Amino acid sequence: MKVILKETIDTLGIAGSECEVAAGYGRNYLLPQGKAVLASPQNKKIMEQTRAKLELQIAKERKLAEEMADKIKDVVCTIKAKVHEDVRLYGSVTTHDIKDALNSQDVMLERRSILLAEPIKELGEYKVPIRLYKNVEPEITVKVIAEEKEK
Repeated sequence: MKVILKETIDTLGIAGSECEVAAGYGRNYLLPQGKAVLASPQNKKIMEQTRAKLELQIAKERKLAEEMADKIKDVVCTIKAKVHEDVRLYGSVTTHDIKDALNSQDVMLERRSILLAEPIKELGEYKVPIRLYKNVEPEITVKVIAEEKEK
């Protein structure tokens, strides 16, 4: 099924682009949600007319993402965790923990934009990429330190 995207979807493409999707995905999700329209000649003409607006919107989104990237590229996020022996953590540090630590530093991000390959299970300093926009992925530093034991 060919559809024209009305908004940018990470897995499919940017707004205004035509793409091929599975019939069920298009019929049951994209079309009812208003995220896409069928790729008919009439809809193609309409999208050509609105392409200038979409390109302006994309440029604004990209500019905002780049400004945000400049703001967060030097952020150091420190997370205290309970330690079992020397460097192994009792649990692990996940994207949720990183998001909470960033929110406490007034850096508001969605959890899904934090690209942590696997949970952090040891003390140390890690570089974690953040996807703000397509091809805009600054890295933040996450320091995992031992929580002080109560005596």
